[in-house]
Amino acid sequence: MDIPDSPGSRSRQQGAGFLAAVIGVTLWGVQLPIGKDAFAAIDAYHVTLIRYAVGALMLLVALALSEGFAALRYNGRGLQTGVIGLVGMCISPILTFIGMSLSRAEHTVVIVTLQPMITVIAQWFINGRRPARFTLACIGVAFTGVVLVVTRGQLAMSETGRELMGDLLALGGAACWVFYTMSISRLAGWSALRVTALTLIPGALGTALFTTGMVIAGLSVTPSWEAVESVRWHLLYLALGGVFLSMLAWIYGTQRIGPLNAALLVNFMPVVAFSVRAIQGHPVEPVELAGAALVILSLVANNLYLRWRAVSAREARVRPDVPGVDEVR
Repeated sequence: MDIPDSPGSRSRQQGAGFLAAVIGVTLWGVQLPIGKDAFAAIDAYHVTLIRYAVGALMLLVALALSEGFAALRYNGRGLQTGVIGLVGMCISPILTFIGMSLSRAEHTVVIVTLQPMITVIAQWFINGRRPARFTLACIGVAFTGVVLVVTRGQLAMSETGRELMGDLLALGGAACWVFYTMSISRLAGWSALRVTALTLIPGALGTALFTTGMVIAGLSVTPSWEAVESVRWHLLYLALGGVFLSMLAWIYGTQRIGPLNAALLVNFMPVVAFSVRAIQGHPVEPVELAGAALVILSLVANNLYLRWRAVSAREARVRPDVPGVDEVR
């Protein structure tokens, strides 16, 4: 039997972490086409509400069983956690799902995959940390890929105005999720499971209030039981697979293989979504596949570049004759 810190034990942990992260990414990639199909019976507001309300209950139970009931307390961080949760777990999914209801699941998943690049740009403007030239080039290539996917290679946007609006809303949802991921570092000392569960509570409550307001304003209609029943398996997957299981798998995997390796796997979400749509019989234009490929390749290339820079930085600290990170560009 290997001791906990032995190479064999670490190898098995990394293998299990890799598998868990792949499962999480696959569940996320599948949920967008499934969510798109659910919109035929229930609008995006109620789909989001059901998905996050059920998912939140499941995560709270998992947190209480894992860390005890004391972990359910905010300990003076209620306001801060509430704001982070509202943006990341309420505004972000609402914008994403509304955008997808106006556009296509394939478009949304490509836009969501841009989050690492959006993070780089946000850090540039907020912290003044200018990205390396290679990263900026990758951002340009990724943006070109998204344009190809959204426009399908057509410069005239008159026929895709509705889809364009949906894609812009999805982009706003992705930006809100970037805010969430950049802000949760303020909740230091909490486990990833606790952060997810306690930010999901205000997110679910915010979604409930927003949906109620839309119903009162006449912009949404509470779905009938028959409508809910007609897409019950879709809703079950969105809550159980898209929120609960995917988050647990992602947390487990990220803790064992690291955020950089996990981010690399996220880049393959479009592959999953496009494959599901193709199996469902939805036509996919070659130019859309080409655009998605540009996005994936640019993100993979930048991830590998960041790995190389990290290695160079470590070598520079150990060997003075190795150029520093700022010199290797």
